[in-house]
Amino acid sequence: MRREFAFIIGSDVLKRVVCIIQTRIGSTRLPGKVLMKVQDKTVVEHVVNRIRKIKNIDDIVLATTTLERDDLVVNEANRLGVKYYRGSEADVLSRYYYSAKAFNADVVVRVTSDCPLIDSGISKNIVDFYLSNIREYDYVSNTIERTYPRGLDTEVFSFQALERAFNEAYSERDREHVTPYIWDNPQIFKLYHYKNEEDYSMLRWTLDTKEDLQLINEIYNFMYREKKYEFDMRDIINLYDSHKELKDINKNIEQKKI
Repeated sequence: MRREFAFIIGSDVLKRVVCIIQTRIGSTRLPGKVLMKVQDKTVVEHVVNRIRKIKNIDDIVLATTTLERDDLVVNEANRLGVKYYRGSEADVLSRYYYSAKAFNADVVVRVTSDCPLIDSGISKNIVDFYLSNIREYDYVSNTIERTYPRGLDTEVFSFQALERAFNEAYSERDREHVTPYIWDNPQIFKLYHYKNEEDYSMLRWTLDTKEDLQLINEIYNFMYREKKYEFDMRDIINLYDSHKELKDINKNIEQKKI
């Protein structure tokens, strides 16, 4: 897809923006979660549909593993009409790097497949901010200094930053979680923390447990009943205001530490 407007950088080259969605069947707490159905669509299908609304993204890639069970992810990529790349299960940093290289990414947008409530408007703003300030920053995200609900996570960074992390990061943590080497080294990389005016970081809209799945289903059910098929963060916040019981569904779930 082409863009509403061009970002001309340096030598008049339009940067190629690729969204890489890490996707696998294996999950410690909720196996197979990415292919579970919410309103007759798989979780990863909701993610892809929301990312497709971002006009400044040129390609969407499901980055999965070489394990046989992740043939299901390849089938889903083909069904949804998006690209895929297969790499290491444990070394997700290498999987991201080779995915980005295979699809000629100049700029990488990182989201995960367990965020079916991701807000395309917020993600677009983060991508636009990065592209408009590409000379100033190597990495922009709303994840390090959190003000957005967990589950709207969007990271944008240069291929050069990803390549340097790939070549220099050695710890198991850095290889498994892709970007910690970048945001742990502000003396090397120029970082920007994209923040909301109000702090909603206490809200959990990602999918790791059956309680999370219950909440996500409840949100979709409410919205679809009102025929709000393209709802966003503000719509969900308004829903919380009128249905305060929603906050209790997964309030005791703790996020895994990175």
